[in-house]
Amino acid sequence: MDRYLGISKEQVYLYNTGKDYNCYRFLGAHLCTFDGTDGVRFALWAPDVKSVRVTGSFCGWQTDKYFMLPLDNSGIWACFVAGAKEGDEYKYIIEITEGDFHYKSDPVGFQCEMRPGTASVVSKIFDYEWNDSKWIEERRNSNHFEKPMNIYEVHAGSWKQHEAEREGEMDVPPEAFYTYKELADELIPYVKEMGYTHIELLPVMEHPFDGSWGYQLTGFFAPTSRHGSPKDFMYFMDQAHQNGIGVILDWVPGHFCMDEHGLGRFNGMDKKVYEDKYHPQWGTYTFDFSRDEVRSFLLSNAIYWLEMYHADGIRVDGVTSMLYLNFGVEDSSQKRTNKYGGEDNLDAISFLREFNGLVGTLFPGVFTAAEESSSWPMVTKPPVQGGLGFHYKWDMGWMNDTLKYCKTDFPFRPWSHNLLTFSMMYAFSENFILPLSHDEVVHGKASLIQRQPGDQWRQFAGLRLLALYQMTHPGGKLNFMGNEIGQYIEWRYYEGIEFKLLKYPAHDGHKAYMKALNNLYIKESALWEVGFSWDGFHWIDADNNEQCILIYERTGKDKDNSLLIIINFNTDDYFNYKIPVDGPCSYEEIFNTDTPDYGGSGGHFNKDIIEADKEIIEIEKPKEKDDDKENQVLKEEIRAKEENSGKIKEEDKEEEKEIIRKYSISVTIPPIGGVIFRKTKKG
Repeated sequence: MDRYLGISKEQVYLYNTGKDYNCYRFLGAHLCTFDGTDGVRFALWAPDVKSVRVTGSFCGWQTDKYFMLPLDNSGIWACFVAGAKEGDEYKYIIEITEGDFHYKSDPVGFQCEMRPGTASVVSKIFDYEWNDSKWIEERRNSNHFEKPMNIYEVHAGSWKQHEAEREGEMDVPPEAFYTYKELADELIPYVKEMGYTHIELLPVMEHPFDGSWGYQLTGFFAPTSRHGSPKDFMYFMDQAHQNGIGVILDWVPGHFCMDEHGLGRFNGMDKKVYEDKYHPQWGTYTFDFSRDEVRSFLLSNAIYWLEMYHADGIRVDGVTSMLYLNFGVEDSSQKRTNKYGGEDNLDAISFLREFNGLVGTLFPGVFTAAEESSSWPMVTKPPVQGGLGFHYKWDMGWMNDTLKYCKTDFPFRPWSHNLLTFSMMYAFSENFILPLSHDEVVHGKASLIQRQPGDQWRQFAGLRLLALYQMTHPGGKLNFMGNEIGQYIEWRYYEGIEFKLLKYPAHDGHKAYMKALNNLYIKESALWEVGFSWDGFHWIDADNNEQCILIYERTGKDKDNSLLIIINFNTDDYFNYKIPVDGPCSYEEIFNTDTPDYGGSGGHFNKDIIEADKEIIEIEKPKEKDDDKENQVLKEEIRAKEENSGKIKEEDKEEEKEIIRKYSISVTIPPIGGVIFRKTKKG
């Protein structure tokens, strides 16, 4: 039997040179048949080691039965185990030196056993029958920049949980987790009903510690077994698409956890395979982006989730930590520089550009998003222009400024008005997503509603207004689960969202409000059709800090498709409040945060069509200024000749007057509230 076992030498070469984007097609455990015998082919990259063996449930975990053979000098080892089958658990035994053995799970394993177990599981993933071809075709032929993007961010382990006996408060027994199929049956209809367009999942890749939220991985190619099998997760993705919901996956290519069975120290404690260095802030290893095989591994991993699971987007976690060589390094003696003397991680930069280029080329309609919190320029610009090539970037500045403002008590808000308006100074420098994510409701930061000042009524009014401001501000939208019901406690990864709060009118009203606002956002194309340029946004009043009011217009491709947004962050209400408009036109109120069904007072509606009033003002025309003295002298000479010839009548010598017609509408504005008007006609 050929030791390559059907693995082509071209695949091996591409993997070794950093240009293999489908390593999951030959690495890992693959069900196959050789010489008429069914079994599993195992293949593993483990360079510079003495020997590699595979053991598992198929051999009673014997340690010396199945030795793998090296594929020349590639660092790849392979063997065929007759009789091994789907569902068998296995591990690799890596002999570093004589008698020094390390047990490792499969870096390219498609499934893992339930934690705390650490074995990989043979899984058949290539024969799932998808039913989302219509969705994929529409995705391929559409422009996501011109479609609504309202993301519901979800941690699959704690959206909901089953009742189960626990050993401790933070212990989550396996039976408490919802399965992928249960999530498909409950989460997807909920998201659809609530009017979200996408689900973004915190990392679903296998991870040993619940408290990492999935951001410290061991199984990059395995959906976590907490919720079921790989095909169960495919079912979840399939159902989302059939219901018109896109799914974004959080991806963590910047670092990985140090657990012994994972990628760390893969060929010995004194050697490095996947890792570059220790990450001081997170207690993890960073990837070595300069190593060709590591790039093949990671790029293949990204392609894997797009090809095998039909993901619609990839949000890259911790991009800032990847871009800087010395991110998190406080000891100056440990700092490094690149070949130009700077601190930019040139290998990571080239990796991100290659990743974004591959996604754009191989999967039209799929997008990438960067969690990048520094001032790194051109994150969403093409690499040919010096950018990183992402489609979107999380707007951490908008998030920080907005939440800081919302936390400010009402008497002091006039002095913090710039926190609301500053985001528009750079709003179109990148393609931004406005995130109110899981990171903002943990670690003592408080939930969104707890950040609002005042009594409960004011807190809910503030939460409604925050949502309105986010939904009408240019850019994509993202909210973490629980925001939509006004949950008071911070997110806890070990328990479900407190949907029991919906028995209280205030929380149920806020859920109804978010549903109405989300569906309004989808319906009104002016809010998203031109969401990433000044063509879709126009300030009417950005400077009313004393009354804490913002007024702006959002427009679609058709300029007559226009919405007028008024936002009042103050506790005062206003009647007959005048707003300048651009001509004879009329407006109709289509949304009001003060609606009683949402928890509002109900006393601040604009019930009738509002016609613009005309005001005529005569003002003197400003004298013409001309810095060119010779031209000015010439003009005076010409005017003198015209006077002498009688061409200018005596009455024309008087100062010319300009007639200005100003139009305005008078509206009612609720306290700590906002109103959306649609322009209904234009004269």
